[in-house]
Amino acid sequence: MTAPTTSYRPATLLVHGGTERTPHGETSEALFLTSGFVYDSAEQAEATFAGTEQHYQYSRFGNPTVTMLEQRLALLEGAEACRMTASGMAAVHAAMLSHLRSGDRVVAARALFGSCHWIVSTLLPRYGITTEFVDGGDLGQWRTALARPAQMVLLETPSNPMLEVIDLQAVCALAHDAGALVVVDNVFATPLLQQPLRYGADIVVYSCTKHIDGQGRVLGGAVLGRRAWIDTTLQPFIRNTGPALSPFNAWLLLKGMETLALRVAAGCRNAARVADFLATQRQIERVWYPARSDHPQHALAMAQMSDGGTLVSFAAAGGKPAAFRLMNALRLIRVSNNLGDTKSLITHPATTTHMRIGGAERARLGIGDGVIRLSVGLEDADDLIADLAAALAAA
Repeated sequence: MTAPTTSYRPATLLVHGGTERTPHGETSEALFLTSGFVYDSAEQAEATFAGTEQHYQYSRFGNPTVTMLEQRLALLEGAEACRMTASGMAAVHAAMLSHLRSGDRVVAARALFGSCHWIVSTLLPRYGITTEFVDGGDLGQWRTALARPAQMVLLETPSNPMLEVIDLQAVCALAHDAGALVVVDNVFATPLLQQPLRYGADIVVYSCTKHIDGQGRVLGGAVLGRRAWIDTTLQPFIRNTGPALSPFNAWLLLKGMETLALRVAAGCRNAARVADFLATQRQIERVWYPARSDHPQHALAMAQMSDGGTLVSFAAAGGKPAAFRLMNALRLIRVSNNLGDTKSLITHPATTTHMRIGGAERARLGIGDGVIRLSVGLEDADDLIADLAAALAAA
């Protein structure tokens, strides 16, 4: 029996949305660790494969635990349908390659996660797909690039790692006039702080490895959008290429979603305090946090997002040597390229997540050698500030 979900608010949907209980009436969502499913008869198997009867076939195509997660995410996002993948990058790859064909054209914001940038700059051209990068915050560049037909637009907002904010409503309108579907990587904002579909986006992708799990346990990805596109374009691609999410990972992500609202709210509170502290330190040249009034797109960020998020970026005076000294002096905050975790994690994008895009592209994006990205966790904010203060003094 599926839990009723109409009119429930996000915190309730995160606990009850999409729940499908077996006849045993279990409280926790059931974990279906099975690769295949049996049929009552050969005729039922035939009808299932023909599509005239709904029945699970194989966990690469669908699984009850995964389905609960898909339904819960769709309800939270306000999407008609969702499909899970084995990782966030599998979600981005599937969303793009399921739709695009040789001869198509893609326009992308320049500020992308390193692997997303590689797909646009390197992989798609191998298949005869033309790609063009624009500075995401410059609507004039979007207008010029989308004055010609395009089939897809890819962007992330806020961006990784510089927290650039893109005007979703304006870019979606330009993209649709050009005939393009808009794909938004909403990882930094989470579905609780920003829902791109409300601003005209067609497809939303997530690395569920981040806030949705939020505890550093498993990989997972999600693609959300209109049911017709999910069923006719995305599902055949996922079914036949195999980036399936394991039922166990889906079950852990379901458990993670139950506390997502609490974790994101606490992370935002901590991040705001940490950003304010860093902004007062003479060893820090600049701080980027969307909820601060000195963020270059603060007004737009607060119009699209309900809070500033759990990520803070800042530039250490003295470049890479100073950044490394600071990071190595930390004792509570740990060096890791993951984010959205209960634990505070810090990384140096120029030598990790964005190393392979090259120095020239990093310079265009403002990712200097002193830039540090901090994913703020659930520790006491005073302890985080004390750790940063001690590290700044030692460095």
